[in-house]
Amino acid sequence: MNVLIINLTRFGDLIQTQPVISGYAGLGYRVGLVCLENFASAASLLDGVDRVFPLPGAGLLARLDADWRLAVRDMAGFGAEVLAAFPAELVVNLTPSISSRLLTRVLAPVGSDVAGFSLDEFGFNADTSAWAAFLQMAGANRGASPFNLCDIFRRAAGLGDEGNTLTLARPDAATLARADALLAGDHEAGHEAGQGGGFLALQPGASEDRRRWPVDHFIALARLAWDRHGLVPVLLGAQGEAGLGERIRAGVDFPAVDLMGRTSLVELAGVLTRCRALVTNDTGTMHLAAGLGVPVCAVFLATAQPWDTGPYRPGNICLEPDMACHPCGFGVACPHDLACRRAVTPQAMAAALDRLLAGDETAHETGRFSGARVWLTRLAPQGIADLESLSGHGETDRALWIAMQRASYLPFLDGGALPCGTGLGRRLSPDMAAGLSKILTSARDMLLLLSRQGMLLASAPRSQSKAKFLASWQRLQNVLAANDQLNILGLLWMFESQRCGEDVGSLLGLIERYHALFASLADDFS
Repeated sequence: MNVLIINLTRFGDLIQTQPVISGYAGLGYRVGLVCLENFASAASLLDGVDRVFPLPGAGLLARLDADWRLAVRDMAGFGAEVLAAFPAELVVNLTPSISSRLLTRVLAPVGSDVAGFSLDEFGFNADTSAWAAFLQMAGANRGASPFNLCDIFRRAAGLGDEGNTLTLARPDAATLARADALLAGDHEAGHEAGQGGGFLALQPGASEDRRRWPVDHFIALARLAWDRHGLVPVLLGAQGEAGLGERIRAGVDFPAVDLMGRTSLVELAGVLTRCRALVTNDTGTMHLAAGLGVPVCAVFLATAQPWDTGPYRPGNICLEPDMACHPCGFGVACPHDLACRRAVTPQAMAAALDRLLAGDETAHETGRFSGARVWLTRLAPQGIADLESLSGHGETDRALWIAMQRASYLPFLDGGALPCGTGLGRRLSPDMAAGLSKILTSARDMLLLLSRQGMLLASAPRSQSKAKFLASWQRLQNVLAANDQLNILGLLWMFESQRCGEDVGSLLGLIERYHALFASLADDFS
């Protein structure tokens, strides 16, 4: 059987598709992949892909500007080519955009199953599961999501426990030879790395400046790694980030290799495998290194947080600012002059690197993690990614609330039985426990009211009954949307309830599911 996976997103998200690929390959499927043309070379890094179909996104946009009929012609031709070469019994679309949903309709003819995102016959969104809806909500509210993106991808794709590892294809001999040549280009650095502790990869760039650890911190960290371990820094990144590499080179008085803008994505993989570890911001390079088994120390700033975009492999270390405002919301101006960028010190990062390279488990005891929340990636008993605190933050309100959400949201989205109570709510601080308990109890009671009003509406569909039902629906939505801890549930509730349309029976079933969820969460405070 053939499964065709569609992921029209950026490099890092494409790499995080590997668990879905592995899951279906492990079930015996032949796997096809549709990705953007500019990332097609990275598809060779994915293990288990039988066919790759690069979508010429830029070309299609140019056609739209010139003549929309040409774009329609080319898109239809692309779809026909894929269907002829790789007819799929199952199409998995992991990109919720309209264009990707339309492509799914083209590539999933009658008789094919679909998982993830599609459109119905009327052109409305047709998500195939609660996990797919959650994935769309989490895309814009990642700071509120308690699950790693790889796990959400797997569940939205229709997988269970299959594929819960991120293991990429190893670079071939030719790629490794090119990597060795690049690293040997600076003869002094290559000699020192060969004689000393090896190479340490550094990725100073990020998708936004506010999510970028300062250059002077990278310089100080490089100095500490050189002094403690004899590691030669290797600077990685895109051509547009080359200025960061130049500043780091100018700031060190020991050998370094600057490869910024000098590697293809495949060569980048080869270089990473020649390094003992990677120190990075939250980047695609981080996911690539994790998938290759290269130890990672990653710093998460501003909107980035390790619970949802951390490396999907046990044994890596994530650091984030120990600040009440972290992570901040998308599109929110910082009132603290981006103080979080400097909160994670080079000394804290060096302590994490010591733990990663030498198994130094005393780092947290010496206070070298001061100013940072530090987490070790691991696999939870439920088969999903988890974090263990190395800095004493496992009993903070944020960590406990994330654990509460995971305990309830996982079975809720899976459609399974909800927990009777985890006891986590009683470990929250009194203020947070009181606030959450009040809102959760209120939401539970509003859903009970909605259920009764819905049953009345189903039996006697009068305008007055409908008005009361809609008023209660909106009141519940307003309560959830106004709370930072529950707004993602508010968005999910609105999305799923609106999708039910005029089907009162389906709406009543949805209300019952949400009532059980909020009752389970509220009971945790009893």
